[in-house]
Amino acid sequence: MAVTDSTVQISPGSIHNGPSFRLSLTRPEQLAKLPPCQANCPGNGDIRGWVGIIAQREKLGLTLAEAYEKAWNAIVARNPFPATMGRVCPHPCEAGCNRNKKDGAVAINALERFVGDFALAERLPLPRDTAATYPESIGVIGSGPAGLSFAYQMARRGYPVTVYEKHAKPGGMLTYGIPEFRLPEMVIDAEIERILDAGVRLQLNTAVGREISVKELYDRHALVFLGIGAQKSHLLKIPGENGPGVWTGTTYLGLLNSGQPTELGRRVVVVGGGNTAIDAARAARRQGAEVTILYRRTRNEMPAIASEIDDALEENVRMEYLAAPVEILRKESILCGVRVQEMTLGEPDATGRRSPVPIADAVYEIPADAVIAAISQEPDWEGLEPIEEDGKRPRECRDAWLGTNLLAGGDVLGLGIASLAIGHGRMAAEAAHARLRGLPAPQPEERQPLSDVAIRTDYYASFPPASPPRRPAEERLANPDEEITGTLEEEQFQKETSRCFSCGLCFGCQHCLMYCNPRGYTRVIEPRHGAYFALDLDRCEGCGKCIELCPCGFLGPAADCCDAVR
Repeated sequence: MAVTDSTVQISPGSIHNGPSFRLSLTRPEQLAKLPPCQANCPGNGDIRGWVGIIAQREKLGLTLAEAYEKAWNAIVARNPFPATMGRVCPHPCEAGCNRNKKDGAVAINALERFVGDFALAERLPLPRDTAATYPESIGVIGSGPAGLSFAYQMARRGYPVTVYEKHAKPGGMLTYGIPEFRLPEMVIDAEIERILDAGVRLQLNTAVGREISVKELYDRHALVFLGIGAQKSHLLKIPGENGPGVWTGTTYLGLLNSGQPTELGRRVVVVGGGNTAIDAARAARRQGAEVTILYRRTRNEMPAIASEIDDALEENVRMEYLAAPVEILRKESILCGVRVQEMTLGEPDATGRRSPVPIADAVYEIPADAVIAAISQEPDWEGLEPIEEDGKRPRECRDAWLGTNLLAGGDVLGLGIASLAIGHGRMAAEAAHARLRGLPAPQPEERQPLSDVAIRTDYYASFPPASPPRRPAEERLANPDEEITGTLEEEQFQKETSRCFSCGLCFGCQHCLMYCNPRGYTRVIEPRHGAYFALDLDRCEGCGKCIELCPCGFLGPAADCCDAVR
């Protein structure tokens, strides 16, 4: 059945089965609340905003194409990589979704991908905030998600921006650290090209500290942003690792994504439990290897995306938990195996995770032709040692400002996911623009997210979330470079947007209009998202009906109400 109206669907009869009304002096207040999806998004994306534009397009007088473009503009105001993040983000926003307690979270990740792919297909350009231009030149070290996010946000405000990238291609770990089957090269390349088209200048094969000095960088630019990421992997620090057949996860994936030969052999051992380890293991399977992952804790403690672990298991990657390598075995310098120590979980460490403890006399060997170490990553500071502002060195930084003319963001502030790096870049740009223009510094939002207690879930029709098409495991391995997850069909997409509760923001359900006896609510002549009805408090009798009937928690008792129950 074609979807003709993707507005939130209300369950039949739910109003008559709603709460009984108590007469009290409860005057309402129209106040937008922070939705939990946005609170859970490391990049602080306005998810409710762009989803609502599509779900409420008919009420807003928009065609489908207009709604798609308007939603895309709302997304890229904070994140210029929707097609990319719709593929690789672990979507913590969905974990916060209030719909989880009804019939499953809104499939936000799949929705973002659909909008991102639409924009790529339509070749939509990134918008500029203003026609104004400013003279201050901006330099960016690193073209990963943090650096390019910052660069775009400064360019859209009218600043000349130059990005310095030491590699032959931009994108950082998005380009070099994620396999083609998860993130096609054409997708990330197209989204980066759009950023460059917005006015960002890119200098490739330019390592700061080598091709250009730190001093020269400061001489050229009024502000410098440090977004070098964390592409330097740690080795295992065990006997036998310094020889042929041992790779780091980032080196292996970088070579693979660069099209360079990577002969692993028939049996591969991957060490680690994060996303790089899982990506490396799955990539090695696609090269025909038998792959075993060694992880020193259990599945419950693995930091990798849960669905990616499931995919690896489906693809016959063998997992050995509570297992730590203690030696790389060699015969005449040729790697032939790994000696493994069995572990048990002891007391929690500083992060709250239980520490792995060796079991006495519990050691075994695994045959192997190659070992990929993917245990941790850190920024590569080579050439950047001279950078210092106000006595603070980059590796000591914990927030955006390192000094008067130097900002930082992304993994240089601590390991995190790409959406966090993108958010860092945006927030650093907001701070930089404010300082350069003499404006008040932006302040972090301190609102509490709206809980599911404030949502009248029974008012919403129940139907499960949409599932994007996925290739079966045997087909994935037979077509190693093919993307494993597809994009939603348009009908699925439209229906999925209608599942959003619009937590804390009016979506035009009309309950307040219909059930206000003194007609205190009137329709707004030119409605916009979140503003459909005007409230005349002079007509309000304080019965509280509208508050009790508001499904999304937008209406609440006014702060000065004498019988307010918050």
